[in-house]
Amino acid sequence: MKLSDILKPGLIVPDLKAQDKKGVLEELAEAITRQEPSLSKGSLLQVLLERERLGSTGIGDGIALPHGKLKELDHLCISFGRSIKGLDFDSIDEKPAYVFFLLLAPENSAGVHLKALAKISRMLKDGNFRRRLMGAQSGQEIYEMIIDKDEEL
Repeated sequence: MKLSDILKPGLIVPDLKAQDKKGVLEELAEAITRQEPSLSKGSLLQVLLERERLGSTGIGDGIALPHGKLKELDHLCISFGRSIKGLDFDSIDEKPAYVFFLLLAPENSAGVHLKALAKISRMLKDGNFRRRLMGAQSGQEIYEMIIDKDEEL
């Protein structure tokens, strides 16, 4: 699986305006619904907020990987967001999150869903890569960095 098959430049939000977790989820869901107009932003938010109630997807090191499954979806969807200031995402290390990958998968797709989360996690373990993402000047530059890093894995 290549992220370039799923992530498109229009799904990158280089400067999230959100001040809190719900706001981040709304902005990233909005990016997906612009690309996938058949999906309801309200349904996406509901699924994502329900998943967050089970436990935060803020994994620490400034990273959050919100995710969920939708029965009306037949393929993986990913959006990316960056918060320059950082914000509280109830991360396990209790530090602000800056880098967000939102992943939505079909309801019956555990394998693909988990592979995508694992790939993104491996990518973001690289502290230098995270710093370069934070220093990128545009959404296009962020997109190219992610695609290049994916090719290395």
